[in-house]
Amino acid sequence: MPVTAEDLSVPAAELTIVGHYDKALGYATRRPTGSPSWLLLWTEAGAGLVEQGGVSSAARAGDLVVLGSGVSQHYRVLPGEERWRFWWVHFQPRPSWGAWLGPYALADGCHLVGGVPAGVHERIGLAFRRALQDARWVPDAPFPPVSVAPSPAVVVAGAARELVLGAVEEVLVLATASARPQGARRSDEGDERVRRVLALIAAEPGAPHSVASLARAVALSPSRLAHLFAAETGRTPMQAVREARVRHAASLLEVTDLDVGQVAAASGFVSPFHFSRAFKREYGLPPRDYRARLRSG
Repeated sequence: MPVTAEDLSVPAAELTIVGHYDKALGYATRRPTGSPSWLLLWTEAGAGLVEQGGVSSAARAGDLVVLGSGVSQHYRVLPGEERWRFWWVHFQPRPSWGAWLGPYALADGCHLVGGVPAGVHERIGLAFRRALQDARWVPDAPFPPVSVAPSPAVVVAGAARELVLGAVEEVLVLATASARPQGARRSDEGDERVRRVLALIAAEPGAPHSVASLARAVALSPSRLAHLFAAETGRTPMQAVREARVRHAASLLEVTDLDVGQVAAASGFVSPFHFSRAFKREYGLPPRDYRARLRSG
């Protein structure tokens, strides 16, 4: 008989588990010592109340909550609500995901990506359905039907786990890119030229950007762009370029076999030395050690 998440009061760290719940008032889960795995909660309807790291937050339709491991957690149907319908995934995060979740941190290990726009809800729902389907896939066998299964799916390793993590990554990208942190400006606020520069950097971080080239792209002088950019983002344009390049490099280290010099070149760094120094400053490890840790894990 297969193990399901219902049998696991504290899921083991090596397990990736995908499930969908529609719970009535009275449902609750409490883990005083936390969980060895991370937990993602995506609310479709109703509302839940999530507590971790000394904060308490309501999770309503269109809210994504991500809870880190090892911190006491308690989540339940929000008092006053009849139900809480939500997707959930226990997983171990890829290192690059921290950069996306960082702006949404509320407390120790607790992240709330609130108010994800309705235009991406359907795409997020499809990603979860695909994750549930992929978790049950066996190589050389047909994929099971896409549906909301009555019981969660548990996967330990192999191709199925990588497919599930790919779906989780899609959810995180869609949610964090389309929502905004508490206190942050709306995407349609602020200077349009600064937003365009940020989009240019994100679209091609390895391009030979300079303050002058970015300024030309938005018909500004370099000094004017630098002033506007700092006022809007608190960074210089080249700091934003460097951060985007390091994130891009981390993704290449994770998913390709390119050597460090090739990763540096593909990410826009002038030399492996400068790349290694910038990467260690951001991630705390040189690129080779970062990749080795990923693969040993």
